[in-house]
Amino acid sequence: MKFSFVTLFPNIIEGYFSDSILYRAITDNVISVDYVNPREYTTNKHNKVDQPMIGGGAGMLMTPQPLFDTIKAIRNTSPNAHVVVATPVGKPFKQNDAKRLAKKEHVVFVSGRYEGMDERFIESEADELFSVGDFILTGGELASMVMCDAIARNVDGVLGNSDSLHVESFELLALEAPSFSKPKIYNEIAVPSELLKGNHAKISDLKNAMAKCKTQYFRPDMHKDLKLSERK
Repeated sequence: MKFSFVTLFPNIIEGYFSDSILYRAITDNVISVDYVNPREYTTNKHNKVDQPMIGGGAGMLMTPQPLFDTIKAIRNTSPNAHVVVATPVGKPFKQNDAKRLAKKEHVVFVSGRYEGMDERFIESEADELFSVGDFILTGGELASMVMCDAIARNVDGVLGNSDSLHVESFELLALEAPSFSKPKIYNEIAVPSELLKGNHAKISDLKNAMAKCKTQYFRPDMHKDLKLSERK
């Protein structure tokens, strides 16, 4: 699977893929990552990519021409490219979106800067708009990296043990159960004794119960949906 980042600042992103799981996935040719700077597609002599907003407003806006031409060039070689724009006005990015997009051939993340990008580009070229939270970032690069990470780990072959995907938070409408490692007692705090007895059925029941408690405490909105699903 291929990921492309359309960004004015590729150096912000590149380092994230130089280590750990995603680096191994790249070296094993499970995924590929490249970077496209829209500044390379400008047609004005100063290579400007921003202009004042029509109608007034604070700050500058990414102008449409470089963005349109960048996506056109990508789609000329990759007709199935799926263009994603990170924006506060997009729908919340969820785990189901990550799993769905992991089946795509090529996902292109377009990162805005300044006060964002010209709406004509968004409406014409974006296949999906996503928000990673109700807050404002300096640019779209961080949000794009978050989404790419979530998507990539759902691509077959990226994780060393794909079974771990099935017990993670949001997979069963609940947060993941608390986890513990050795030693059995640390700072006079012991792990739940049931985990030490080797009865896998009881361990499973305990983890389900702890997951529900954790969900109820940290995400009561999710716990409400969990209770409704259990009644069906």
